[in-house]
Amino acid sequence: MDEDGTFQVLVNDEEQYSLWPADKEVPAGWRPDGTRGTRQECMDHVDRVWTDMRPRSLRERMAAEHQG
Repeated sequence: MDEDGTFQVLVNDEEQYSLWPADKEVPAGWRPDGTRGTRQECMDHVDRVWTDMRPRSLRERMAAEHQG
């Protein structure tokens, strides 16, 4: 992987994030979140937005259990 290339941030249906080379085809099950830049810029973005590492389905299940 070219660490100096342009990257994009991908997100899946479970709201988990990944960095991906911008010139590569997005793998099945992932979609771009709109962020592109250096590896560090993308990592900084992921650090800001991915504040809960639990998959979305687990967060929703735990929230439902707390409600009742």
